[in-house]
Parts: sequence; C-alpha cells; structure tokens
Amino acid sequence: MDATPQGTSPRNVAAPSPGGADLVAQGLVLLGLLAILWLGLLSAFLAGFFIYFLIEFGVRRLGRIGVLPGVARIVLALAIAVIVIAGLTFGIIALVSFMSNDQDNLGRLLQRMAEVVSNAKAYLPAGLQDYVPTSLDEWRRAAGGALRGNAAHLTVLGRGAGALIIHILFGMIVGALVAVSPPAPANGPLARGLEERVTRVGTAFNRVVFSQIKISALNTLLTAIFLGVVLPLIGRPLPFTKTMIAVTFVVGLLPIIGNLISNSIIVLIALGVSALDAGLALAFLIAIHKLEYVFNAQIIGTEIRAHAWEILLAMLVLEAAFGLKGLVAAPIFYAYLKDDLKASGWV
Repeated sequence: MDATPQGTSPRNVAAPSPGGADLVAQGLVLLGLLAILWLGLLSAFLAGFFIYFLIEFGVRRLGRIGVLPGVARIVLALAIAVIVIAGLTFGIIALVSFMSNDQDNLGRLLQRMAEVVSNAKAYLPAGLQDYVPTSLDEWRRAAGGALRGNAAHLTVLGRGAGALIIHILFGMIVGALVAVSPPAPANGPLARGLEERVTRVGTAFNRVVFSQIKISALNTLLTAIFLGVVLPLIGRPLPFTKTMIAVTFVVGLLPIIGNLISNSIIVLIALGVSALDAGLALAFLIAIHKLEYVFNAQIIGTEIRAHAWEILLAMLVLEAAFGLKGLVAAPIFYAYLKDDLKASGWV
C-alpha cells in the first residue's frame, strides 16, 4: 500500500513548504540587518530607504493629478538629484552667511563657547585650576599638541568621515534606482517571504523616522519655552536664544546624541553668563530631558505598537553590542522584528 497521503504526490512532499521558506526568509533578513551593523553600512541603509520612501510619497501625490507612476518616478529621481546637489551648495553658502552676518549667529555662538571654555578656570575648584589653560593662546597650544599627538587617530577619523559620505551617496543612489526600477515578480515562496519582510523593514523605517521628527519638535518646543519664556520671565535671559533653538531642532533629528549636543551648548552659554544661569540650565536639562527620554521611547513605541520599556531594552542591547550605530538602528530593527513575529503568529 502506498504510504503517500491521498491526493499528495512525491514531488509535492519533497517541495519546500511555505512555512519553511518563511523561516529561511526570516533568518536571511535578520542576518542582513546584523551585517549592516557589522560592516558599518547603517548610513547607506538609512539614506537608501529615505530616498526610496521620498520617491514613493511623491509618486502617490503626483498620481492624484493623473501623472503616470513610471514618469513620476523618473522625474522625482532627477529632481532629488538636483535638490541634493543644490542643497549642498546653498547649505554651505547659508552656513557661511549664518556664521558671519547676523549678530546672533552660529559663528558668534561658537566663539562664545570657546570663550567660556577658556574662562572655565574661574568656575573650578582650586585643586583643578592649575590644570586648566588660562588663555586662548594656551588652549590653542594645548589643542595643537593634542592634534600632533593623535595625528594617526585623526587620520582614521577623517577617513571614516569620507567613507560615511560615500556610503550615504551610494545609499541614496541605490534607493533611487530601486524606486525607479519596475518591481520583479516574486514567484517562489522564498522570494515572496523576502519581499514581505523587506517591505516590513521599510514600514518600520518610515514609522521610526516620522517619530524622530516628532521627538525633535517636542525637544525644540520645550527648549524654546525654557529659553524664550521661562528665563526672560525670571529676568535671566540668555544670549543666542534663537540660534540655540534652531540648532536644537536640527541636531534633534539625530537620535539620542542630538539632545546631548544641544544640551551641552545650552549649559556652556549659560555658564558664560553666570554659575546661577548654568545651574538653572542644568536643572532644566535634568528635570525635563530625563523625562523627555521616556517620552521619546513612548512616541516611538506608539508608532510601532510597542511599550516604552521594549524600545529602551532594544536600544540598550544593541548599543552594548554595536555602539552608537546600534543605538540608532535599535528602534527600526525592533519595530521590524515585532511586526514580523506578529505576522507569523509567533507573538
């Protein structure tokens, strides 16, 4: 008697099942995400998905007015290329203008920060004052010695910055090419499984980026209230308020580290006014931004339907494993993983 179940051929028994193909697809995508971190390709990954979703968003908008999707993709890809080149050019011009023309500008802000650092000796305990340079010339000499002593490390850092720019540009090119190219049909179960999971990775990226914009807006709003309303009301306004608010929004688009940059600037400028102002600024940063850190996780958690503690735990683990790039990637990778596990019926 034939042991093969009725209605099932030996060929069908030997063929890979959709469930097995899904497991293979899950493993391949997870290995790919980890490889992005291991190989230092996170910047290319983020840039590629950003350009891809920007083109897809534009295609949907243009489709509402009757523009064909194929035409819209090509037009948008060319437009983005022009915008990137023009943005770099005008961004440099605007930065130079911002640093040189206005009284309350970035250049004067940086100069003021340097002056505060050079005068930091007055704020330190007596036992530490002998270790701090007393003038800008001493700071320059100390900085020059540090540069000469760490020339090899700085060379590596410079190469890293160059590689980062190249990765971003290549990621943008790949993202644009994927958006413009017609989608290839996924015939086999493995191909379909990979396509579904890459789509989920993109969805997670889209949600987290939108969340980061919310976070930056919230951070900027709280900072603007403190610098522009609270301090003037108590008679202790700080200089460079407009510039610090603008810098807060821009650097706030960087996860985690953006807050550290803006907070350091605020404390330094406040320290240049008085120790009391520095204490007020520091109290604000501790009281508000520590609470805001939890809000940030809550905002991202709402977008990806996860609890705040889950996001924080994922950030902690990936930061410990991969450093800063793991910290940046954690919300995106965790959002994908949870969506994929839910879709597979595992959670």
